[in-house]
Amino acid sequence: MSFFSTDALNPGVRKREVFGWAMFDFANSGYTTVVLTAVFAAYFVGAVAQGAEWAAFAWTAALSVSHLIVMLTIPAMGAWADQHAAKKRLLMFTTAGCVLATAALALVGPGAVVLGVLLIVVSNVFFAWGESLVAAFLPELAKPAAMGRVSGWGWSLGYCGGMLALGLSLAYVLWAQGQGQKAAQFVPVTMLITAVVFALASLFTLVFLRERAEPKVDVTGSAWSQSFRQLRSTFQQARHYQDFMWLLACATAYQGGVAVAITLAAIYAEQVIGFVQQETMVLIFVLNIAAMVGAFAFGYWQDRLGHKLALGITLVGWVATCIIAAITTTKGGFWYAAAIAGVCMGSSQSSGRAMAGMLAPPAQLAEFFGLWTFATRVASIIGPLSYGAITWMTGGNQRLAIGSTAVLFVIGLVLLIPVNMKRGREAALR
Repeated sequence: MSFFSTDALNPGVRKREVFGWAMFDFANSGYTTVVLTAVFAAYFVGAVAQGAEWAAFAWTAALSVSHLIVMLTIPAMGAWADQHAAKKRLLMFTTAGCVLATAALALVGPGAVVLGVLLIVVSNVFFAWGESLVAAFLPELAKPAAMGRVSGWGWSLGYCGGMLALGLSLAYVLWAQGQGQKAAQFVPVTMLITAVVFALASLFTLVFLRERAEPKVDVTGSAWSQSFRQLRSTFQQARHYQDFMWLLACATAYQGGVAVAITLAAIYAEQVIGFVQQETMVLIFVLNIAAMVGAFAFGYWQDRLGHKLALGITLVGWVATCIIAAITTTKGGFWYAAAIAGVCMGSSQSSGRAMAGMLAPPAQLAEFFGLWTFATRVASIIGPLSYGAITWMTGGNQRLAIGSTAVLFVIGLVLLIPVNMKRGREAALR
């Protein structure tokens, strides 16, 4: 457990707590890697919806609905968790919900479009709720000067978890294909594998992580109405947290570009560059390795460089990624773009979460991380939809669409300029 340095932790925080917290990133990354990116997405379009013209739209619409639900619910959920010291209780609930919904995806066979859409919406909502709740523990665990480092521990372990779930799933797929099985037979098993990895790894979090907050209201009152009142109050007082609000705007832009990379990179690689399925799988593995290195290394560097500068560097890297991907015509050239994207993905995610932790008021952590999740869900709708709209309006020109995605990262850079970390931290502590 010496990997987690005690000089980075707040007084009273034990190493095993940080390990448990970081293991949640390990646990839930298999869901995004296997379900949303590598396996179930293509299965839904090709097998469940049987390649219908509306299949891709149905998939993106399901994800958009889930993001919308999260946007409307997570700020109030965060407020309720803060007021009732219930982050861990809610985390247990959301974890169970995502695990069960992921396992239920094994029931989705050819033609079961409605069931597939419903379970994707439910599982992705539970996933996003849990992601926000676990992020709110970060400022309780790490010292302000070490938030980037500790955040990087979680993200780097997360990519390991994603690779484990994907590796186990792909090993089974290769074996099943060798036995002559079809996708409708082996894809459901990969959903069960992903759910089991999520459930087992999350046990470390649920056992080791402590709830340090104290209830702030009478729990016999109308909890949700109190939460919404508190949320309205937070927005009304936003001028006192102007740097946090600038960061939210920045995240809404650049996370939209990140969402494009997560949801459409494999499609771009195969349809534009000419990758075959096996090459795409290797690409995803390498991207996860690069992201793990980026999250871990930048977690340390950003504490030395400064959070704002570190995030700015990664956004410049994202712009370069989009330009290279748009102009390259060879697989080798796309590998360069993917390698840069992997490093930038891990580092930008880690940097953003650490900055949010620095600028969020300690008494309202879950509520403010709820606002952070709200912003990232808006981004998850804006990014892929803008990519799809540009592709549709230009007659299928995905090169123009991926090149245009660079604009989101440029906007993120511009919105990052007004953020003043010192001023924002002082406002948060007041």
